[in-house]
Amino acid sequence: MTASAHPGELLTRGHRLRYVFILGALTALGPFTIDLYLPAFPAVAAALHTSESAVQITLAATTIGLAVGQLVVGPWSDVIGRRRPLIVATLVHVLASLACAFAPNVEALTVFRFLMGAAAAAGGVVSLALVRDLFSGLPMLRMLSRLGMVNGLAPIVAPILGSQLLQWIDWRGIFVVLAAYGAVIALASVIGVRETLPVGNRIQSGIRALPGRMGRLLRDRRYLGLALVGGFVWGGEFAYLAGSPFLFQGVYAFSVAQYGLLFSVNALGFVLGTQLGARLAGRLAPQWLLALSTTVLVVAALVICAAAIGGWGLPLVVVPLWFSIMAVGVCIPCVQGLALAPHGAESGLAASLLGAMNFTVAGIVTPLVGVFVTGDALGMGAVMLACAVFASAALWGLVRPRSVPALAR
Repeated sequence: MTASAHPGELLTRGHRLRYVFILGALTALGPFTIDLYLPAFPAVAAALHTSESAVQITLAATTIGLAVGQLVVGPWSDVIGRRRPLIVATLVHVLASLACAFAPNVEALTVFRFLMGAAAAAGGVVSLALVRDLFSGLPMLRMLSRLGMVNGLAPIVAPILGSQLLQWIDWRGIFVVLAAYGAVIALASVIGVRETLPVGNRIQSGIRALPGRMGRLLRDRRYLGLALVGGFVWGGEFAYLAGSPFLFQGVYAFSVAQYGLLFSVNALGFVLGTQLGARLAGRLAPQWLLALSTTVLVVAALVICAAAIGGWGLPLVVVPLWFSIMAVGVCIPCVQGLALAPHGAESGLAASLLGAMNFTVAGIVTPLVGVFVTGDALGMGAVMLACAVFASAALWGLVRPRSVPALAR
């Protein structure tokens, strides 16, 4: 690859760190938008004189907004460049957050939460496209691993931070904090993010050609397989996120502090996985890292199921769970890097479809966990196992690791 084709290779260490911080903060906007107000659900229900189920719908509206926003912002950034959609969407997030802070009823809150989700989608999808514009090959994978570290920690930190904020402010103040966070990111983007997609490299056909562009991407066997691998890997992660509170606090009688400690240790496992994958990618090709890590996901889920059936005790649930979450950390940057590598010309659309697949599978998996998690770890383990098996099937049946070209160094 030439330096002119991938200008990120010419960035100084300081400039790269600046991009890591800004793009990391943008990537974290979605998780913070979803999770920061979760501890405030009872207070929201009481203040707006509504039911907790109605407040839950505001969360569903947010996730739907994230899915829709990705499918809009990603292709839009391929047409007009990265910088404008990023700044515009982040400013919309600020305004929607302030609107939530002053929402008079739960219906208005639901609408504004949808807008927050749609605007927050820009952070994740455009960040991936920016990385693909700037880097290629293994340097791209390393950059994605750094963003993956932030993206993995944000859903863990956000509810804890929200709980602490509620000791000082009310639920409306949470949305003011989100607005302030969005304003800081917007300012940082204006100052620190340059346009990375030259006019000559932009998609000229506009919105009318979008269905055809999507169709071409989804007919790419390898891309479709990687999107499915990523979706099912995230599905297994969401099975853990949705099932673990009921399992560990309800079945194993963990205190809030004990569960928080477990959550933190597992989050460190995810971070370790993202960084381990980036280091190993120089020795073992990313497709083989995917083969190894999806195998770990299958084995870990099998051990959890066997421990539940055989009554083997808590350690044989907790230990394989940690290895499973670490394997997710290895998988995600590899999926993103391999999927985006051959689609630099439309990396915004490619990134948006990857994200949409993640949310689709997660949306299917989350209610299944609620149905199956009852008196032991078998329900959560079974859903994790199904996701791991489907991910492995997509990898070997569609991606076909032996056929994947090596990433440039």
